[in-house]
Amino acid sequence: MKIFDSHFHLIDPQFPLFENQGFLPKPFLLSDYQKWMEKLEIQGGALVSGSFQQFDTSYLSHFLPKLGPQFYGVAQLPASISDEEIMRLNQAGVRAVRFNVKRGGSESLEELEKMAHRVYDLARWHVELYIDAKDLPSLNLPKVSIDHLGLSAEGLPSLLKWVERGARVKATGFGRLNCNPLPLLQQIHQVNPEALMFGTDLPSTRAKRPFELKDVELILQNFLQEDYERLLWENGISFYST
Repeated sequence: MKIFDSHFHLIDPQFPLFENQGFLPKPFLLSDYQKWMEKLEIQGGALVSGSFQQFDTSYLSHFLPKLGPQFYGVAQLPASISDEEIMRLNQAGVRAVRFNVKRGGSESLEELEKMAHRVYDLARWHVELYIDAKDLPSLNLPKVSIDHLGLSAEGLPSLLKWVERGARVKATGFGRLNCNPLPLLQQIHQVNPEALMFGTDLPSTRAKRPFELKDVELILQNFLQEDYERLLWENGISFYST
């Protein structure tokens, strides 16, 4: 069974890295990730910019062609970026702008709504939010996904309201949560079967527990086949490729 990995990082010291809150990650190279690709039959995915990469996009332009045609990039970009640069990144395979509210390293939340509409109008990109769902602002965003199941059980009611309005949610980072992920997965799926997009969160920097194979098994054992096929492949590839 093939997997679309909606959230992973590559950490290669040949590209700029920035200490974030006293943390600088260890390398996680393309060759390291390719071992997981083979083990899990990962055939597409989203390479996501971390707080420690700030506004650098050179690594995205370098690695996306090496990963393959069904892989896409998620960049952190300053609000001052030109339309021409956005379209250049679009040509390179970038499909989203990330706002890292939890860790920083990205543009500020004050720029979120304006930038979300700008990149959508220019290139049909979406925005991705790394934020505790209980802190989600009340905004009108044309296309959005929320990282790591919204991070908390307390934020689930707010998260479900966003899902009702069309937001996608990454079924990633189970080791970052303060709760059992299964009830969150089930309730999000019940509201919208197209909302959940599986991802490994590799290499799981700063997570209380890194990604494990049991994270995939949790989905396989608790969803019907047509539903886990959506969650593991169809929802992710359709969201990033259109």
